[in-house]
Amino acid sequence: QVQLVESGGGLVQAGGSLRLSCAASGRTFSNYAMGWFRQAPGKEREFVAEITQTGGRTHYAESVKGRFTISRDNAKNTVYLQMNSLKPEDTAVYYCAADDTYSASYYYWGQGIQVTVSS
Repeated sequence: QVQLVESGGGLVQAGGSLRLSCAASGRTFSNYAMGWFRQAPGKEREFVAEITQTGGRTHYAESVKGRFTISRDNAKNTVYLQMNSLKPEDTAVYYCAADDTYSASYYYWGQGIQVTVSS
């Protein structure tokens, strides 16, 4: 089992920044690709970004490309999502996820954390 706990969410004004963190425990963190997803009210959960086990490759949704950056620190068992130039449409519950295969259907999920961007 892999346990994932997100932190760093909150309320921010449009144009501002937030950094989400996701701390993993339970298994060897460096064995897992990590992803961030989000779900806005009344909408389905959508992909945001993902990163390979070594951090050498990343992939972003078009809606966040150039504004969000995913990174990881395998020594700290943590993956990050730096979110800049936030927009009201970025408001959602953000989830981190883990899987032993990059760009697959993620198996392990965190509980989610709220990000609210005010206009």
